This record gives sequence, C-alpha cells and structure tokens, in this order.
Amino acid sequence: MSEDKKILVIGYGNPAREDDGLGPAAADAVAGMKLKNVTVDSDYQLMVEDAADVAKHDAVVFIDADIAGREPFSFKRVKPGSSMSFSTHSATPEGVVSLAQELFHAKCEAYILGIRGYSFEMYTETCTKKARENLKEALGFLKLILESGGLAEAVTKVQCKTTGNRSIT
Repeated sequence: MSEDKKILVIGYGNPAREDDGLGPAAADAVAGMKLKNVTVDSDYQLMVEDAADVAKHDAVVFIDADIAGREPFSFKRVKPGSSMSFSTHSATPEGVVSLAQELFHAKCEAYILGIRGYSFEMYTETCTKKARENLKEALGFLKLILESGGLAEAVTKVQCKTTGNRSIT
C-alpha cells in the first residue's frame, strides 16, 4: 500500500457492556496515534450510512469485540456480502462493504480485527483485565500494519499458535 492511500478504522460496540467496548476503545487509541492517512470513526454499531465513508477510502479496518474468537485477536479479510438485516445490529462489515461497492463503486480493501472479549454484562463500563491485555496486543499489531500499510500481507503473516499467542513474521 503506498503512502498516499487512505485508511479508515471503524471501532464499534457498546462501552456500557464491559468487553463490548473493545472496538470503541481501540478506535480511541488509534485516533491518539495520529497516523498519516488514517481516519478513525467509532460508534455503537455499524450502519448503512457507513458505506459512504468506506467508499472514500482505499482500505477499511473494522474493529469489534469477539466473544468466541481466538486470543488475543484475529485479523482477516472481509468479503462483501449481502448480510444486511433490520435489527438492533443493522449492518455487518460484509454488508457495509457490499453497499459501498454497489452504491459508490468503491474498490477498497476491507479487514476485521476481532479482539477477544469475555464478559458482556450490561451497565459495566470497564473491560475485563484479560480483554484489556488482548486490546494492548491488538493495538501493537494494528499500529505496525497501519504504519507500514501492509494490511493484506498481515492477514497471511499473523501466525495462530495453539496457545493463542500471535507473532508477526
């Protein structure tokens, strides 16, 4: 990815539900990094309107808490799909990317960073200790790939060990 490519980072989740706030917490941390050509957005959930923002960028990284994912995090490519629904979670990363392509002829790369969470209790605005540790590891990884622009390469370079540890080769 060349230096002039624009990257959008969207962290989403509900900070009032413990580890569900990992996405917004990650977005806040990335915003604090002040990385060149990186725009950051954060919200409770993805919406169809996000497709317009996605279309203005060359790449997008969606960040969300993952209740059943690998520890400490997973990183994978998002393939466009028509997985839109009309519920409290009205849009998925696949649906948002699909809309960006269909409505705005977007040709952006899309990825999801799923940070492993453990507890999603209502009205608790702090993440669990283990989720905060996972967030820290995910942010180190994310900073490295955002600075290098190597998003596509990161998908294949992230090694999933049986212990759940991750390393970049």
